[in-house]
Amino acid sequence: MTIESTPLPTVILQTGFSTRPHGSGQAGHAGIGTVPGVPSVPNEPEAGPFAREATAADAPAIHRLITANLQAGHLLPRSLADVTVRASRFAVVVSGDGGLLACGELAPLNTSVAEVRSLVVREDARGRGLGHLIVEELRRRARAGRYRTLCAFTHDPRFFVRFGFSIVPHTWLPEKVAADCWNCPLFQKCGQYAVVDTRLGRPIVPSPVKEHAS
Repeated sequence: MTIESTPLPTVILQTGFSTRPHGSGQAGHAGIGTVPGVPSVPNEPEAGPFAREATAADAPAIHRLITANLQAGHLLPRSLADVTVRASRFAVVVSGDGGLLACGELAPLNTSVAEVRSLVVREDARGRGLGHLIVEELRRRARAGRYRTLCAFTHDPRFFVRFGFSIVPHTWLPEKVAADCWNCPLFQKCGQYAVVDTRLGRPIVPSPVKEHAS
């Protein structure tokens, strides 16, 4: 996860950010951030940064942003095909000129548990509250999808804790362990913290622990 480390504004909308559906405003496309020639977002020079649902056309820029921050953000590598197929799960923050500034995925682990995954803010856009904007959008989607639990796994939990997440034992999230952890070479020496959203509007209840079949 690669996000900003400076204090964030109390009211996001005061910074000029807004949420806006894809396709609103002027028609047309511009290159994505530092990824020349990738057309995927509408050119809205008068709009400030805003969050929207990603589309398959955004996948190359999302993939490049994730790939460029693998080491710095302790991110899991993603293939372009994987990002393209799951593009609608991503929320993106887009600048007024069409640049992709940040992204994050709401990844279902089952029908009641979802994970914040591949959360990245472009290096030159950090410190502006964009990571918070992505988390709020994914939280909104989790509520709409009636997920009981919204979680994340991170090497630095301070960002999530500031926005209402609590550190919990990994065993509270066996869905994540089964999906990604059993086959991870770092499973026995994991440096990540498990965090769970306390502002989702539903009680935090540990998922039933299921024995892993050997």
